[in-house]
Amino acid sequence: MTSTLEGAAVPSVTRHRTFRQDLIAVAVVVVLAAAGYLLFPDNLALLTRLIAIALLVLSLDLVTGYCGVATLGHAALFGAGAYAAGIASAHYGINDPLLMTLAGIIGGAVAGLVCGIVILRAQGLPQLVLSISLVYLFHEFANKASSWTGGSDGLSGISPDPLFGAFEFDLYGHTAYIYGVVLLLVALVLLRILVRSPFGMLCRGIRQDPLRIRAMGASPKVALVKMYVISGAVAGIGGALNAISTQVVGLDSLSFTQSAEALVMLVLGGTGSLFGALTGTLIFMLFEDYVSAVNPFHWLTIVGALLILVVLFAPKGIYGTAAAYVARRREARA
Repeated sequence: MTSTLEGAAVPSVTRHRTFRQDLIAVAVVVVLAAAGYLLFPDNLALLTRLIAIALLVLSLDLVTGYCGVATLGHAALFGAGAYAAGIASAHYGINDPLLMTLAGIIGGAVAGLVCGIVILRAQGLPQLVLSISLVYLFHEFANKASSWTGGSDGLSGISPDPLFGAFEFDLYGHTAYIYGVVLLLVALVLLRILVRSPFGMLCRGIRQDPLRIRAMGASPKVALVKMYVISGAVAGIGGALNAISTQVVGLDSLSFTQSAEALVMLVLGGTGSLFGALTGTLIFMLFEDYVSAVNPFHWLTIVGALLILVVLFAPKGIYGTAAAYVARRREARA
C-alpha cells in the first residue's frame, strides 16, 4: 500500500514542479519585458521586432524541435500572417488590432497547411529543398501580386486603430510593445500546455520513432500537418504584430534569410524547448544589434564566431546546456 501511494505521489510532485517552473519562467519574461520598457524607452521598436521574431522561432521549434521536421522556409508562414493582417487593413479597412491579429493567425495557419502538405511528402534533405522552394514561391507570388501586396515597394496604408479604442499605436511604440508582450505571454502559456498534452507527446514520439507510432494505429502525417497548422498560426501572430507595429509589410518578411536566421536562433538557444527558442532569439538579436553598432564593417565575423563557439561547446544550445547542467546537479544532490 505504501509503495502504491508513493507511486501515485510521483506524478503529482512532477506536475507541481513543472507548474512552479512555468510560473518562474513567465515571471522572468515579465520582468525582462518590464526592464526593456524602462531601460530602453527609445528602442521599443527593436524590442517589438524581437517579440515578433520570437514568435516565429517558437513556431519553428514546434515543427523542428518537437516534430523533427527539417525546414528552411518558415518565413513563408510569418510573411503570410504579416500580409494577411496588412491586406485586411489596407484593402478592407479592418483596422482593429485584434481583428488584424486574427487575420494574421488565419493567414499563417493556411500557409502552414499548404507548406505542411507539401513538405511532409519527403524526409531529410528533400524536405529542406521543398521548404526552400516554397519560401521562394511565396516571395515571388507576393512580388508579382503587387496590386495586393505592393510588390517590391512594400504594402503601405496600414493604419491600426487605437487598441480597445483608447491606446494609440504611436511613433514611440509603447502600445505596440505592450501588445506584443501580452501576445507572447499568451502564446507561450498555450504552447506549454500544447507540448505537454497527449497530442504534443504524440508529436515527440513521431520525431523519435514514426514507425512505432504508425504501428500503434496513429497517423504521423496527419499529426504533423496539424502541428504545422498550429505552427503557422503562431508565426502568423508574429507577422501580424510586425505589420501592426511597423505599419508596412515588405518582401523581406518572406525572405530565405529570415528563415535561416530563425533556425540559427533556435539552434543557439536549444531545440525542443520553448524557452530555448526565446533565449536564442533574445541573445542573437541583441548581440547582432550591439555588435553591428560598434563595428559596422566586421560584425558578421563576430556573430559567426559566437555561433561557432556555441555549437562546439554547447551543442544543446545555451538554454538547453544550462538546463541539462542544472538537472545533473539536482540529480546529484538527490
